[in-house]
Amino acid sequence: MTDEKDTKKDIMRQKMLEHQSEARIVRKIVMIISILLLLFIVLIGGGGYLYIQSALKPVDSKSKAQKTVEIPIGSSVTGIAVALETNGIIKNAKVFKYYVKLKNEGGFMAGNYQLSPSMDVPEIVSRLKTGKVLAKASFKIAIPEGQQLNEIAAILAKATKQKKDDVLNKLNDEVFIKVLMAKYPDLLSDEILSSSVKYPLEGYLFPATYPFYKPNPSVEEMVTAMLDKTRTVLVDYKEKSQEKKLSVHQLLTMSSLIEEEATAKVDRKKIASVFYNRIKKGMPLQTDPTVLYAQGKHKDKVLYKDLEVSSPYNTYQHTGLPPGPISNSGKMSIEAALEPEETNYYYFLATADGTVIFTKTLEEHNKEKAKHISNKK
Repeated sequence: MTDEKDTKKDIMRQKMLEHQSEARIVRKIVMIISILLLLFIVLIGGGGYLYIQSALKPVDSKSKAQKTVEIPIGSSVTGIAVALETNGIIKNAKVFKYYVKLKNEGGFMAGNYQLSPSMDVPEIVSRLKTGKVLAKASFKIAIPEGQQLNEIAAILAKATKQKKDDVLNKLNDEVFIKVLMAKYPDLLSDEILSSSVKYPLEGYLFPATYPFYKPNPSVEEMVTAMLDKTRTVLVDYKEKSQEKKLSVHQLLTMSSLIEEEATAKVDRKKIASVFYNRIKKGMPLQTDPTVLYAQGKHKDKVLYKDLEVSSPYNTYQHTGLPPGPISNSGKMSIEAALEPEETNYYYFLATADGTVIFTKTLEEHNKEKAKHISNKK
């Protein structure tokens, strides 16, 4: 009996020793894993710290270059960061944005700044806060809202003392367009080279006043300034565009329709709602400015015979959006395209005094047209 008890004790002792051995092995494994994780965290954290520190340093501390960077009125920190990165003044827009947020910096002043890649982020932030801008511009050009490319070409031709046709040819030159596409891949997509698109850069040259600090800038330099502005503006709407599943081309196309139909007295978001409601229902947009764009004309009245023009831009003949923008558009129209009002309207009508009447049915629309717009077509 005693031998049996001793045997059981030996077995239990052996199992305890085995458990203790296993526990030691587990502890060692846990300790090794913990050490490896700690090292990994330290390496990642250290690497991240070094990366951020590097991003805050000058792009090129030895650079003597000076670049003009425009900070428009009302620019967001994101927009400013993108403009600085685009111009090669900072290394990383996101790091700049987080730095500004962490340091609780603000009060940046609009203006045209002369900045250098040799400046670090704290120095750039200080410059933007104090508003140390450039001297008076050599000259400025104003691009109004709702301008079409041929009208912008005329403005650029006058500024550069060239013929309008020569400037327009330059703006439509495929080699030139592809150079711009390579420079602005997030802005200019293959959509602009579609055979049905009238002018590749139509709608992409943002309406604004552009200062130039040398007396004879080239067309390329002017167009670059405008595309920089467009990209800076659209950065603030990137998230909403993605939510609405609109490409840049589609967004600028829709906003150009809103821009062309808008009056001073109209709610652009209601116009946008009409367009989206019609698209959702498979109805043609039937917007007169697309017919005039297809004809290359400006007219006060659109006649029934005008609606017969054969063109992919004719929204009386084709459903959905036209192939591309029909003009440039301002922020109000872009925002309306992204945040349309929720309505049941499918028609709208502009009266002689600029008031816009919205209706739900064709019958209601025709009654209002008979009342306010006699012999429009």
